[in-house]
Amino acid sequence: MFCKATLISVALALIAAASPVEQGGISIPLTKRSTLTNQDGTFNHDKAILATAKTMDKHHANVANREKNLGRPAKRNDEVLARADASLAKRQNEALTDEEDDLEWAGTISIGTPAQNFLIDFDTGSSDLWVPSSSCRSSTCSKKKKYKASSSSTSSEKSGSFSIQYGDGSTVSGPVYTDDVNVAGVKVTDQYFSPVTTLSSSFQDDPIDGLLGLAYPAISNLNQSPFFNTAIKEKAVSEGVFAFKLASSGSELYLGGTNKKLYSGDIEYHNVDTSTGFWQITGAKVYSGSKAAVSNFETIIDSGTTIIYGPPSDVEKLYAAISGSAVYDSSQGYYSYPCDSPPTVAFSWGGKKWEISADNFSLGETESGSGKCVGAIAGQDIGLGEGVWLLGDSFMKNVYSVFSFDDDAVGFAALA
Repeated sequence: MFCKATLISVALALIAAASPVEQGGISIPLTKRSTLTNQDGTFNHDKAILATAKTMDKHHANVANREKNLGRPAKRNDEVLARADASLAKRQNEALTDEEDDLEWAGTISIGTPAQNFLIDFDTGSSDLWVPSSSCRSSTCSKKKKYKASSSSTSSEKSGSFSIQYGDGSTVSGPVYTDDVNVAGVKVTDQYFSPVTTLSSSFQDDPIDGLLGLAYPAISNLNQSPFFNTAIKEKAVSEGVFAFKLASSGSELYLGGTNKKLYSGDIEYHNVDTSTGFWQITGAKVYSGSKAAVSNFETIIDSGTTIIYGPPSDVEKLYAAISGSAVYDSSQGYYSYPCDSPPTVAFSWGGKKWEISADNFSLGETESGSGKCVGAIAGQDIGLGEGVWLLGDSFMKNVYSVFSFDDDAVGFAALA
């Protein structure tokens, strides 16, 4: 997937709050050096295909988990899986032209007593914690840090199993354990997680060891409390709120509140439809300039997704309102537009219009010197339901994003 030479440089530190009353949480600096843009400013088509396939796989599993947890028959979306598999096959048959950067926002956590450290992707679009097990013998696990249950005095094996299947037939799977988990000083006990013994080959060159989900319990494959929900229950955080600033520098995950130094003005909150298990808010509009191109749709805010995906017919309407736009890759839903006249695209949920900057909207030129740039909104049915958009980093990098379990709401504020 990605070259090991592209390891993320991660600093994980406990930073004292300037005001215990206003800022009682913990700041976790994150480093991400990635886009889907090559060093020469062109669009990395191969990496984008892989990212789309992994996004489809992840959310197909999430929806299946939700149906299972609610006692409803899980519906296998063969069409979505087939498209994900086709995307992977296409990517695997083409040589990668650039392996400079990775695609996750990552930091270090520890599991067990004494602590065993892991580099983890923090993902608001999933709900489970998994890391490689010392029992994993596959080549994919060989260069990753591995959890050894026998080395932890607080480890306990539980019944059941954990499994996520990908469109190419590979899996991430393993047994179920509980142990102490510590994220920058936010420590919880008896946290459910999986030390996986099978790790999909799609993680072969990925620098992360595992993943920590920050969505609702409803989409947990383990059907257990995710890490941050456990932290709320055990009062390890002062508020059931966490927040992200994602940017080229100064990025952080803040646990237990918001970091007032990183945003200005008020936070505009919107209620979440908790029945979905996602950070999903309704009543959205997307604008091209001053006019709404599409209205009254739902949006999932997902830090584990690189770009923005919308239903193909909706995305077609958006680009139809953008002067000079054209289809770039019909199978993947990508469009191009003139680089020298970037569109003003914004999302709104009835309040402020939250614009995507020109830099964040562009994924790079179609080819060097073409003057045509690929837009960061793609038309794809990810399998999340009719009229649902998935807003990843290309949106989140323009705002301060706040996720509140206390109020079941997502909020946005202007970056300071």
